[in-house]
Amino acid sequence: MKQYSYDGPVMEFGRCIANRWQATTSATSEKKALSNLAYRFKKQNNKIPSAKITLPGKLVAI
Repeated sequence: MKQYSYDGPVMEFGRCIANRWQATTSATSEKKALSNLAYRFKKQNNKIPSAKITLPGKLVAI
């Protein structure tokens, strides 16, 4: 598994809800890392599971 780091904005249904959010995760692929990070953001910010969270910033493999 690789470590991935995200530093950038968070969008909810196409609207920016956080200008800058930083987090890291371990995952087998970039796609899974983005999924993990979106899930973590939802949990930390009390969003419902069906909220469409997108992370348009840069994901970096550490």
